[in-house]
Amino acid sequence: MTPDELKTQAAHAALDYVPGGAVIGVGTGSTVNKFIDALARIRERVPGAVSSSEASTARLKALGIPVLDCSAAGELAVYIDGADEIDPRGYLIKGGGGALTREKIVAAQARRFVCIADASKLVETLGAFPLPVEVIPMAAGRVARQFARMGGQAVLRLRDGRPFVTDNGQHILDVSGLRIADPPALEAEVNQWPGVVTVGVFARQKADLCLVGQERGIRVLDYTSFSKAG
Repeated sequence: MTPDELKTQAAHAALDYVPGGAVIGVGTGSTVNKFIDALARIRERVPGAVSSSEASTARLKALGIPVLDCSAAGELAVYIDGADEIDPRGYLIKGGGGALTREKIVAAQARRFVCIADASKLVETLGAFPLPVEVIPMAAGRVARQFARMGGQAVLRLRDGRPFVTDNGQHILDVSGLRIADPPALEAEVNQWPGVVTVGVFARQKADLCLVGQERGIRVLDYTSFSKAG
């Protein structure tokens, strides 16, 4: 099976985790796009969704699924999102699509975080995928220097030769060269740096469950035996 087919497999499996009549949280990215498209099958069961990005909002609305304001929605039954890397404890790197801050907010509002991914996202240690960090533009240079002191190389994300701008109006640094053996500690440290909006390590908002598309079918990884950071 191709990576695209494995993503589709995981996205469709997530429909079984959508409770009828409940407002759900929906993430961002290529695998999530497949999940949103699959929601068309059960549209009548989904009274509304809270979205982590403008792109996902547009896709949900195109299917006729109401998108609710996060601050008014209350607790969500489940949050469905992808990942760029997943370690054996359910800690994640996210933010390849640039929506990491809103993804953390929506994940924190849900009782359960179900991650959907293809098998290539499973790693022993986070860090091979460049770590996204959303920053206030004036702080980008100083934050990059702080990563350099840790052995990381931070590069400003560009689109069409210009700085990539998030839905929050901020910039993103992509940091390579890190080996993240203690995700909760790195998340806690970087989130305290002045000018950092959020770091793409999801340790406090780690996955509870991961549905992994692979050649032999869906592999279900349950991380609830690993307590969440904090």
